[in-house]
Amino acid sequence: MAIESTDINFPLKDETYVLIGICMDVHRTLGNGFLEIVYKDAIQFELMRKEITFGREVQYSIKYKDSILPHKFYADFVVRDKIILEIKAVEGGLANDQIAQTINYLKVSGCEVGLLVNFGRKSLEYKRLIF
Repeated sequence: MAIESTDINFPLKDETYVLIGICMDVHRTLGNGFLEIVYKDAIQFELMRKEITFGREVQYSIKYKDSILPHKFYADFVVRDKIILEIKAVEGGLANDQIAQTINYLKVSGCEVGLLVNFGRKSLEYKRLIF
């Protein structure tokens, strides 16, 4: 079961605060209205600048019963092999299907925390998810 973390004792607290800070800086600099890819490029720039270990568009296979399904999923970012960072740029705000998608990414990846971030609104919107 996954939950949205509002507890001050959630796992990887310091690491997720750093990532949220990076996202806030990117949003403050670029504003809203760009495509997701622009925000991903800016986040990659900041992660590299801060020398934070990450992978971009990390591929995961999905196991179904005793088989691996032919389609893969690609996490936007995997930070320090522990945090899925999923980027959105939608005007209407984060939706339940996007939250469910991030939770599924946590299940398949084995990562501890998911950070779902939306750059599509006037103010940055994010949810921290724990599986």
